[in-house]
Amino acid sequence: MRKITIAIDGFSSCGKSTMAKDLAREIGYVYVDTGAMYRAVTLFAMRNNMFGPDGTVNADELKARMDDIRISFKLNVATGRPDTYLNGTLVENEIRSIEVSNKVSPVSALPFVREALVRQQQVMGKDKGVVMDGRDIGTTVFPDAELKVFVTASAEVRARRRYDELKAKGMEADFDEILKNVKERDYIDSHREVSPLRKAADAVELDNSLMTINEQKAWLMEQYKRAAGA
Repeated sequence: MRKITIAIDGFSSCGKSTMAKDLAREIGYVYVDTGAMYRAVTLFAMRNNMFGPDGTVNADELKARMDDIRISFKLNVATGRPDTYLNGTLVENEIRSIEVSNKVSPVSALPFVREALVRQQQVMGKDKGVVMDGRDIGTTVFPDAELKVFVTASAEVRARRRYDELKAKGMEADFDEILKNVKERDYIDSHREVSPLRKAADAVELDNSLMTINEQKAWLMEQYKRAAGA
């Protein structure tokens, strides 16, 4: 089979990352979690007191510090999946917190943030053999990807998944707060000026509201084999 680029886009907390990680591991491709990159930038801004009392980010200060932000991924031998590092420090759990979730969409909407991270993502995938998930992979990062998937699920289902994920990690979680965050992120992601979340014209859509993880994996593998010429 030929080596291809796989772009998986969709709404927050719809299982994109799990699907992408599992597929990449199974077919021997490189996996890149672009959402984690935006979350890491958000965590950097939080740590450096760049958010005002009203929740707005100091864009000028963040822009001036973008060159100080180094994001990398290292394989976690125990989980078999990559963990996110910010300036050499493991931040995988911190970037999944509700505090970061509440602030990531405004940060990811900043044009200079998107431009910087899109450049990095395009370098990561220039040799193909990559699975990348996010909001604008099939429309902006890799518009020529051989396989584009757009994933969706109801807001309530996604909020429940996020709640269960946080509780499983021993982290504090409030379902109503998470549901509110999911709906707010949907609106911001779909209405931002730069690279808004939308389904690419040539993407295949998957509503996984009622699907098991194994059903999703089987569906995605079928799409991969078709696109790669199996």
